[in-house]
Amino acid sequence: MRPDTPGTPDPGTPDPGTPDPGGPAAAAGHVIAPPATGTRVDLIGGLLARAASDAVMVRVLSPTGGPATEWSYRDLIGAAGALAGSLTGRAAAPGRPVRVGLVAANSPEWVTADLATLFARAVQVPVPTAFSAAQAASLLEGADVCLVDAQGAARLEDWARESGAPVLPGGCEVVRVDAAALAGRADGALPPAPGPDAGDAVVKVIHTSGTTSAPKGVRIRLHGIESLITSLIGHVDRTAFARYLSVVPLSLLIEQVAGLYMPFLAGGSVTFLPPGAALVGTAADAAGPRLRALLRQAGPTAMVVPPTIAGLLLALCEERPEETVAERHRRIFGHDGPVFIACGGAPVPVEVLRRLDGYGITLYEGYGLSENSSVVSWNFPGQTRFGTAGRPLAHVHAELAEDGELLIRSDSLFAGYTREDPSSVVVDERGLLHTGDLAVIDEDGYIRITGRKKNVVITAGGRNLSPEWIEAQYRELGFVREAAVVADGLDAVHGLFVVDADVDHEEARARIEAFGRERLSGIERASVVRLMAADDPDYTVCFTVTGRPRRDVVRARLTGADGTARALEGALA
Repeated sequence: MRPDTPGTPDPGTPDPGTPDPGGPAAAAGHVIAPPATGTRVDLIGGLLARAASDAVMVRVLSPTGGPATEWSYRDLIGAAGALAGSLTGRAAAPGRPVRVGLVAANSPEWVTADLATLFARAVQVPVPTAFSAAQAASLLEGADVCLVDAQGAARLEDWARESGAPVLPGGCEVVRVDAAALAGRADGALPPAPGPDAGDAVVKVIHTSGTTSAPKGVRIRLHGIESLITSLIGHVDRTAFARYLSVVPLSLLIEQVAGLYMPFLAGGSVTFLPPGAALVGTAADAAGPRLRALLRQAGPTAMVVPPTIAGLLLALCEERPEETVAERHRRIFGHDGPVFIACGGAPVPVEVLRRLDGYGITLYEGYGLSENSSVVSWNFPGQTRFGTAGRPLAHVHAELAEDGELLIRSDSLFAGYTREDPSSVVVDERGLLHTGDLAVIDEDGYIRITGRKKNVVITAGGRNLSPEWIEAQYRELGFVREAAVVADGLDAVHGLFVVDADVDHEEARARIEAFGRERLSGIERASVVRLMAADDPDYTVCFTVTGRPRRDVVRARLTGADGTARALEGALA
């Protein structure tokens, strides 16, 4: 590792063009078949091929704004190889690979641990550090060993205090990962390339929420990850990943794919926030002024962000509307080239997307779910239609059921859950995954998600409502960072609105109520309005990292079902 040398990053992707008028046409607008795929990516082989490179693989920003710390491919792939050797030699039950928990911050240690589990053909179980003790214990219940960095070790102790007992199963050894020490021990011996049958192996268990407090584990195959990367590489200029900035947790599979594997296979680098810095969606101030400074310090050419960042970027643009695009990029991102910014989790208002595009900053929205190894469809440079989640990736077939549910088939589908619950999705006899999401597919194949099938609510007056559609309307208000509405069985729509920390709440309430009267019908608009400041610690209780409402929690809080009604009058009013 070494201090960073300032310089101008690669300019990244070409300028986005106009929406593609062609594309695969849907039969009666309901079925989209994938085009032919190209040469398949070999993830492990591609990583090992860079083991002797001294190019920068990982940067860690300085908390003081000084030079970043850099790690080369030789450093970290060598460290991962050394760790993989110790994992391979660990005892596991006969007939199965070793199961490895991973609890760490976005760090060189995370990268080392991740690559080591791939090289060792282990099953990795990454656990978000924001999880509760009960949630962590449910994911780690079958772990043989748990890899941690300094933050992960501290989190294990916190969870033990919180629950009064260790979250790890008996006999599970905790191994502290020290990337620098491992790199120093690397002797050039790397694991062998995977065999021909390695693709079907389960290499990760990714968390996804269910109807209980215990998250389900989604079993992900190496073959599925490689299919996904193969499709993504076919759509995005690989130079876009010259300098990726990671701002959301690596426990999310999309961040592993976009933030690690896409840059590394292209010979690029990933930049992490300073040690101890809060990631977006895990702390209330992560999308505030601090991130503005970090964007310029990092100089990214690519990043994946949750929808809440769209408002931040628009606010930055509107500070100096007279700038040229190059001047704006230099002020915000530290260089004058374009930045590939992918966005998912919840829809960004179309008007916000158009205004950003007018300022020369295009957000490419997409759609995915863990059960498909993350991405299903995406907008890309030259193939963008605002208000949609893009077209299906090359390896994905998509169609609509009679009731509008989106069904997909691909070779990146998951290998089942670690536990079932009523929210589990199913694969039918035709090999189609029933996503549980309602959608429309236009004549050019672009998918627009209209809501969750299970979230369609019936009011006490017998009217059906899609909360996602209503929430998207309210997010057109620039100061509204997130919105969540509940109405099932209620006489009125209740809404929780996360607003900028510096906004006057009385003024915000008046504008939200006026917007509802002007833009929504009487049965759609929120008659009961509660506000939450963007820096409120309860944000992470009510919303996921990707901005999706935790509807049961929001409903309980808005209706007082959890006994917090009186507190809400003060805290959320």
